[in-house]
Amino acid sequence: QVQLVESGGGLVQPGGSLRLSCAASTSGNIFNFYVVHWYHQAPGKQRELVATITTGGSTHYADSVKGRFTISRDNAENTAYLQMDSLKPEDTGVYYCNAELNTKLSYWGQGTQVTVSS
Repeated sequence: QVQLVESGGGLVQPGGSLRLSCAASTSGNIFNFYVVHWYHQAPGKQRELVATITTGGSTHYADSVKGRFTISRDNAENTAYLQMDSLKPEDTGVYYCNAELNTKLSYWGQGTQVTVSS
């Protein structure tokens, strides 16, 4: 019904930047009803919530990324973003987008790999 596709990952040096995109494959005006989350899953670790943006545009961040990451959304384009600056090796992992209508209905993307390494 709603497909999410993440993109923008890649290899970057410590201190560098990447911008991840989460594009919802849907037409019309429905994406704006979803809360969007970005999750990070480091190798061998549990998936961790790193950023959230509500339908009203309020943002929330994990302590580990505060001041470095910025979540945003463009409802007209059905896309959410995660701007990642001052990247650290511990940011390495797969980043997943999740669009949540409520606790019983949400959609996951397939993830995009980010590698921060010298």
